[in-house]
Amino acid sequence: MTDALYNSAFLKACRGEKTDYTPIWLNRQAGRYMPEYHQVKGNTPSLDFFKTPALAAKVTCDAQRILGVDAAIMFADLLPILEPMGLVLDYIPGVGPQFENPVRSHADIDALRIDPSKDTMPYIDEVIKLIRAELPANIPLIGFGGAPFTLASYAIEGKGSRNYIHVKQMMYGDTGAWHTLMTKITDAVIDYMNYQIDSGVQAVQLFDSWVGCLSPVDYLEYVYVHTERLMTAISGKVPVIHFGTGNPALAPLMAKAGGDVLALDWRTPLRETWEKTGVKAVQGNMDPIILCADRASVERKAGEVLAEVDGKPGHIFNLGHGIIPETPVDNVKALVDFVHQYPV
Repeated sequence: MTDALYNSAFLKACRGEKTDYTPIWLNRQAGRYMPEYHQVKGNTPSLDFFKTPALAAKVTCDAQRILGVDAAIMFADLLPILEPMGLVLDYIPGVGPQFENPVRSHADIDALRIDPSKDTMPYIDEVIKLIRAELPANIPLIGFGGAPFTLASYAIEGKGSRNYIHVKQMMYGDTGAWHTLMTKITDAVIDYMNYQIDSGVQAVQLFDSWVGCLSPVDYLEYVYVHTERLMTAISGKVPVIHFGTGNPALAPLMAKAGGDVLALDWRTPLRETWEKTGVKAVQGNMDPIILCADRASVERKAGEVLAEVDGKPGHIFNLGHGIIPETPVDNVKALVDFVHQYPV
């Protein structure tokens, strides 16, 4: 890693070091709220878009350049990793991702394959190299993947869910099958994350977007051992950001499971959780919907987050979830400028 990257504000904050200003990047910073994104995507189907390195690299770099954020995140999606395992994935316009053959039985679990990501997803290496060649020398690139619980939930439900009926039927009713599935998915994610690291990203983020549906007791019994194994297997090369949403009570267990940076959503008190868990760095945690309000409100709420941090080293400003399509681009730019100018 070059000195410019190592000494970037983002990576210094990941290490818990003091920075000259608060670094900021945003979940889903390259996306449908940006006209430039639509110009690049056009009518390209979503799955093809993710798998076309030149297009994915362009929207990744465009977002970093337009917003002036302190890190880029590879434009991809959580779910294509499940395709080489044997699941048939499609992105339905107006509906979202769906699997034609969800995992519901022992036979379905047994049929899942684990092949090296470098062989099954060669486009990932290519897009990382294209992005890295285009980004400024001092801007880190973040890779990412889905955490085992979130990926298992998608695989079992076959689509988005509110109540996770099929997931919890397996988790509670056939615990052996559940842990076998989680073990296979964890193996795949370990390989995929190490593949991204070897291809040239400077950090990775694990998204446990659906884990908030669990209680701490269930997290400990059904998820913790798999997440901890994953974190142990990918730690030590680059910073690992551990992100979950929906249930602040899970934060201490997620911190214990591993990661260099604990990423929090807006429902979780940032400074209190930071001190309670003892993690060296945190990321978050403004409600993304605030970006749909007026600029004064955006700056006021961002100021509240920064005042809570009170200059403590190791804070990366981000949203508690992704930017939504209705968000005005000028509000996002104003947020980045405000955070950069706020005294630390």
